[in-house]
Amino acid sequence: MDSATKAPWWNRGWAFALFVIVATVIAYQPMWFAGFIWDDDVLCTANPLIKDPHGWYHFWFTTKTPDYFPVMSSVFWVEWRLWEMHAVGYHMVNVLLHAVDAILLWRLLARLKVPGAKLAAAIFALHPVNAESVAWIAELKNTLSLFFFVLSLLWYLKFDDTCRRRWYALSLWAFLFALLSKIEVAPLPFVLLGIAWWRRGRVEWKDIRRSIPFFAAAFLLGLVSIWFQNHNAIGHDVVRTDNFWSRLAGAGWVVWFYLGKTLLPLHLIPVYPRWQIDPTLLLSYVPGLLLVAVFLLGWWQRERWGKALLFGLGYAVLMFLPVLGFLNISYFRYSLVANHWQYFSIIGPVALLAAGFTMAAGYLEKQPAFLKPLLAGVLLAVLGILTWQQASIFQTAETLWRTTASLNPECFVAHDNLGFILLQRDEVDPALDQIQTAVELQPDDETAWKNLGSAFLQKGQLNEAITNFQKALEMHPNDSGAENNIGYAFYRKGQMDEAVAHYRKALEIQPNDTGFRHNLGSALLREGRVDEAIAEFQKVLAIQPGSAETHSDLANALSKKGLEAEAIQHWEKALDIRPQYLPALNNLAWALATCPDASLRNGAQAVQLARQASELSGGKNLLMLRTLAAACAEDGQFDKAVIVAGHALQQAAIQHNTTLVNSIDSESKLYEAGQPFHTTARPEL
Repeated sequence: MDSATKAPWWNRGWAFALFVIVATVIAYQPMWFAGFIWDDDVLCTANPLIKDPHGWYHFWFTTKTPDYFPVMSSVFWVEWRLWEMHAVGYHMVNVLLHAVDAILLWRLLARLKVPGAKLAAAIFALHPVNAESVAWIAELKNTLSLFFFVLSLLWYLKFDDTCRRRWYALSLWAFLFALLSKIEVAPLPFVLLGIAWWRRGRVEWKDIRRSIPFFAAAFLLGLVSIWFQNHNAIGHDVVRTDNFWSRLAGAGWVVWFYLGKTLLPLHLIPVYPRWQIDPTLLLSYVPGLLLVAVFLLGWWQRERWGKALLFGLGYAVLMFLPVLGFLNISYFRYSLVANHWQYFSIIGPVALLAAGFTMAAGYLEKQPAFLKPLLAGVLLAVLGILTWQQASIFQTAETLWRTTASLNPECFVAHDNLGFILLQRDEVDPALDQIQTAVELQPDDETAWKNLGSAFLQKGQLNEAITNFQKALEMHPNDSGAENNIGYAFYRKGQMDEAVAHYRKALEIQPNDTGFRHNLGSALLREGRVDEAIAEFQKVLAIQPGSAETHSDLANALSKKGLEAEAIQHWEKALDIRPQYLPALNNLAWALATCPDASLRNGAQAVQLARQASELSGGKNLLMLRTLAAACAEDGQFDKAVIVAGHALQQAAIQHNTTLVNSIDSESKLYEAGQPFHTTARPEL
């Protein structure tokens, strides 16, 4: 009977794996009811490539994505077909993948004969620093990349022990998939050399030779990732302007900051204050020099305790390399450090802590047997509670940005995004306060200026809106969204020439944007350029045939041309797509009730549609009431038509709309005389 069979069930591998999964799912309980935040929409929910049946091709073989992470994007592509807009599915994939990562980490550390491998894996699973990587859907790239990263190391160790080439091939394959999930795992070849030194006390030529394909893969895909960052993710933005010496000094700060958060994971902030490092001050280099001193001390004691220190701390620093600040990353606009950048590196210090705890516990053998598991249990419970609290921050976009703005008041992106959320809820004045704070903190951020313009637009201050959109365009002349927004502001002002001009500019930048083209069609229609409007609406429907709004507006344009039969067909298509779309309901009802062509009129259907529109609008919308009155008259319900027309007259009088008062009054007289109302004119909503 082997030792695994003799061991009690709670000490067996499957029991520990089950514990990790259950503990992780419980610690991340806030994710059971969480939503989408920050760039979850850019990478997933609002990403047209995710919804495209051939999107996977673009992930792998085109430059249409912000970063080149085709494995991660392909997983999102599959998830969209499973969960669509149900966030819990995405969250649970992340949580379970994190638990699996912890289990694989246990197997890796055990194979490396690191004391306390199980404790290290449990700490990793429940450490609150990792909450950002697990609770943020977009950070699937972390949990997924680490999965392949650890698999690569495990399979390499099997190759190292057996010399069987299939394990080497599998290791290289897993590393490629890790790189294609997130490039931050690029230092893995150095880790392979570190493992050789850890196991044999030296790095041999065979170790270097074996690592060459890994270095080649990291180098080539690293270049690809840098290109995507500079051209797609960063683009025209300036993320850092400091020189090499400032970055060198900052690298020392970064390492100690991360080590500090590993040892004492308190006051964790989604976006930390951005440091200002003066490279002319000698004190700026002290953290880096202190780090060098620690490594020298470890090397001096490498025959004793120093070897573990060098291996654990050396691994951490190696995995920090991509985010130490020497390469430009778009996130540097907000901060030089981030909790989600520790996901790979934290393994080193956590393994050191677990090993130290396990070895220290060896000196407590004469103490009660329950003391060691009790201490470990208390540690894990505290970490789990802290993780639960940290994960709660990521439940909604509002909790994320309110917490960030509270803990880091100088974070412009928190104020800007919080303002945008409030704007979507029509809380315009609080939104303005937040966005104006963002502009004051970061006056060169075009997004904040655009959001400020949107707030003024929603408030009805159109001139102020145009001014702010123009400021955004000064910073980024090819911003199609700003051009479109200016066009809409002019549309609201009734200046159709200017609206059309800006919509056309937006389309020059983004020719395939159906929203911009629809807006252009609406402006042309309002300006009376009906044929041009029809052409634009038809172009939209060629790309997006399921747009109810476009079908309805095309029907409006066709109706203006006197093509009522075609117009009715498009209003009916709009209602097939959106059965409760008010403009289509009302306009179709009006056409069926008042069209001069008797073959197209249908009083009964008009009444049904008009009644539905009136109910949906609360029964007090005078245009809907006017349409219902006309429909009742066409259906022969003249008494009902008079009553409804009377209600419409009351609403028109309340609104002091003299034109409609006169129109409805003349129509009501027809109903009193037992005559329906027929016209070629169509009321505007």
